[in-house]
Amino acid sequence: MTETAGVYAEPALPLPRASEPCTSDADAALMARVGRGDVQAFTVIVERYTPQLYRVCRRMLNGGGEAEDIVQEAFAKLWQTAPQWRAQGGGLPAWLHRVAVNRCLDRLRQFRVITTDTMPDVADEAPGPERALAMQRLSETVENALASLPGRHRAAIVLCYFEGLSNILAAQVLELNLKAMESLLFRARRSLRELLEARGVRSDDLELLQ
Repeated sequence: MTETAGVYAEPALPLPRASEPCTSDADAALMARVGRGDVQAFTVIVERYTPQLYRVCRRMLNGGGEAEDIVQEAFAKLWQTAPQWRAQGGGLPAWLHRVAVNRCLDRLRQFRVITTDTMPDVADEAPGPERALAMQRLSETVENALASLPGRHRAAIVLCYFEGLSNILAAQVLELNLKAMESLLFRARRSLRELLEARGVRSDDLELLQ
């Protein structure tokens, strides 16, 4: 297993949808080499997908330590199953996200994330350092509300809104049909909105994060 700690980075809290990772011939070619025991090809895959997986796991688990462990587990499983791996559906990105999200859901069943209802005030329009502080506090509030969601609701929000996956690809990650995915995402969005409103966050406050 190659070392991946150097490619972890603490992300900001983006609201705009990110570019969706896509299956490519390059991934398939790399996986064919990994299946033959090529460590260099495996390292390329690890460096390519670790940042995405880490962001997902960090938000799923509301912390970095457990997230790093799960990313390592996902790549360990990829290495072990590489000789039998075949591209299908969303390809390698969907496969890796599915393994990581399932690991996160397993961890969430083992422990409860403790959150607080006491949240700081959010400034509407604050220039300079005050605006930066407001953005930091708002980010913490959103993260706190996200941590209060049930595991699969949290996964739907993280995949579709923080990572920008399409509903189709997110459905493949969560092993749902498209209609079930859209229903899950609708319920997750409603729950998150209610949690944020209860903490005094309005929709225009979220513009600070864009």
